[in-house]
Amino acid sequence: MKQYIKRYAANFDYPLLFVYLALTLFGLVMIYSASMAWSVYRYGWEPNHFFNQQIVNLALALPAFVLGAIFPYKHFSKKWMMMSILFVVFSGLILVHFIGYAGGGAQSWIYIGFASIQPSEIAKVGLIFYLSGVFSNKYKKGTINQLNESIIPPVIVLAFALFLVFREPDIGSMGIIALVGLSVMAASGIRFSMFLKLAGIVAAAAAIFIVPFLIFAQDMILTEKRLGRLEAFLNPFVDELGFGMQIVNGYLAIGSGGISGLGLGQSIQKLGYLPEPHTDFIMSIVAEELGVLGVVFVIGGLGFIVLKGLSIAMTTKDPLARMLSAGIASMIGIQTFVNLGGLSGLIPLTGVTLPFISYGGTSVILLSLAMGVLMNVSMFHKYEKTKK
Repeated sequence: MKQYIKRYAANFDYPLLFVYLALTLFGLVMIYSASMAWSVYRYGWEPNHFFNQQIVNLALALPAFVLGAIFPYKHFSKKWMMMSILFVVFSGLILVHFIGYAGGGAQSWIYIGFASIQPSEIAKVGLIFYLSGVFSNKYKKGTINQLNESIIPPVIVLAFALFLVFREPDIGSMGIIALVGLSVMAASGIRFSMFLKLAGIVAAAAAIFIVPFLIFAQDMILTEKRLGRLEAFLNPFVDELGFGMQIVNGYLAIGSGGISGLGLGQSIQKLGYLPEPHTDFIMSIVAEELGVLGVVFVIGGLGFIVLKGLSIAMTTKDPLARMLSAGIASMIGIQTFVNLGGLSGLIPLTGVTLPFISYGGTSVILLSLAMGVLMNVSMFHKYEKTKK
């Protein structure tokens, strides 16, 4: 036991742990600062309501991180684990259509008495684990490039999950899950020619099934809110008191911060001008209060995690470790881009939160679990290099 602890400590990735803790604690401080006025003005709650809730979320997130860090990651390739993951993922994605409630224009939440969970967040992480396990087994067997046996079955599973998320409808999460799934597949060793064949099959399926469905369900897809967001993306100042309000006030917050910001707690836009400033627009408050320095701190921390994961994926010899690290790194990187792209006007708003910084329970818990697994893989990678 003593020898095990010594080896564990010797291979522990302390920089990764430090960045994870720094981002979550920084996020906690910014949630308190961003949500004080909104909590009172919008909901009539105590100023520290969201801060206290996030402390509870972090109290669950830290054990999830520890579990991910100590649970042997090689179990993700075992059949019982993959089936368990699929059961949890699809139970949530199916149940949310029957017992879920709407939040932000999508029926994406399930209330379980003492808390609310977002099944699409579980799907993001769960499908990384599942796809990594499936494709690593196929890689070890030497059948990774067999289209019918090794590629199409997990792609069907992914497509069904995407369809369920789309039906909520949560377009932002659907896009992230799709791109993360492609990232895991890209790290799996599948030949480019197989990707081309798969693209042809997907295009044919889209022409036969998806396009007619989109035409039939266009009223559900092109809702007033989505059209308004699209118009706000093209020119937010056309409707700056309506759908463009968040983007315009986000611009004002970012522009007011300068290099060092107005000071922690000194934001003006959070005083009722910027809706839900503690969620997907929290980076605007960071920029206003802490300036470019605060923005660089956040992007630098998230960038470190992404580059660390990609570095492991490119250098490890273990296929499962490669796919897990690539999937987790791409999830954090893609979600960060979607969030920052939305508030800066590069892409339409989707309501996607900023990893580790924005308020959210399911998100921070599942991200912490994923970070624990990345820590686990990093320790194995470090141990793998010392054996040479």
